[in-house]
This record gives sequence, C-alpha cells and structure tokens, in this order.
Amino acid sequence: MYLAANDIKEHFRYDPFKAMVAPRPIGWISTRGADGRDNLAPYSFFNAISSLPPMLMFISSGRKDSLINCETQGEFAFNLVSQSMMSAMSRTGVDVLEDEFELAGVEKAECRTINCPRVALSPASMECVVTQILPIRDKDGAETSCTMVMGQVIGLHVQPEWVTEDGLFDTAGADLVARCGYRDYAVNSDLIELSRGG
Repeated sequence: MYLAANDIKEHFRYDPFKAMVAPRPIGWISTRGADGRDNLAPYSFFNAISSLPPMLMFISSGRKDSLINCETQGEFAFNLVSQSMMSAMSRTGVDVLEDEFELAGVEKAECRTINCPRVALSPASMECVVTQILPIRDKDGAETSCTMVMGQVIGLHVQPEWVTEDGLFDTAGADLVARCGYRDYAVNSDLIELSRGG
C-alpha cells in the first residue's frame, strides 16, 4: 500500500510518522538562561550526528526555552534517561516559567566546563557547546516552525556503576528509555551483538 503524505489521515487515526521512525533516543536537554533560570526538557527528535568530533543535535518545535538559551548562552547538556526517570522526564515536558528540575523533583548538579546544570543521577550526561543553529526548511525552501540545534560534546559525566570491567558503557544495565511515537516508550534492557558484515 502506497500513501501520499496528504492521504495518511484517511488510513490512520494518528499520523504514524513518529511511530515508524522508532525507537529514537530521548534528548533530555538542560540549559541555563541569561537570567540564571535553569531549564530541563525532553526532545523526541534528537540524535548523535558525528563521532569525530562527537556531535549531538535536537530539534525545537517553536521557540522553546531550550532553543532560546542555546542561542544566548551557546551551550547545553544532554542527559540519558533511565527507566527509573521516565515519570520525571515526562513532567519536564510541560511549558512552564519555573525551573523544571524543581517542578519534577530532579536533583541537579553543575557541569564542569559549561555554565548549566545536568541531571545528577542520570546514567551519563554530556556537556555540549553549540556549533550551529539552523532553521528547518521544507521541500519548497520555506522555513518551518522547527529549528535544529547542533552541539559538540566536550565532556562526559558517567555513573561508575554503568562502566563494565572491560571498559564499556553498560547500555542494557542502565535501562535506557527510547521514544516510540504516540504515548509509547521502549526500555533498552536487551542487546543483541552482531559483528559488521555478519
């Protein structure tokens, strides 16, 4: 069955795009505003985009605090979400004027090299310096309401219990959460090892 993008609503109750491009890592992004107010928000359009140098990106739909803080301060932290943090992560997804760390009862810690907080109990956090902020354009070149923020990772915070004896990050043990569309999430507690080409 082929569907033109304009015909999807005739066959699906909800747009399946986000459910089909899944699972996606959750970008739990922390920033600090020029006024000193801390912000913490989850982004479902988020990913790693380079390893040399290590780079991350997230997409802001509209002019949210995370985007504004990245524009004015030029830095952000990315915090991994474990299963035990799902409810707190969800509570930080609301648009409020108060500190989302406090609103969701999330313990914060200061970053080492950038002026913003991180989630203290996250399995791992990455300190990032903004490298580019780009408006997202459609196929006709028109600007959309979405903006991409890219940042280079300049430092990591890792909880020691998630580093294995052979020096790997224990992705499965950390129970990392991914976004699957609609109201669905997946917990990454099982891994399948497969060599490239095998």
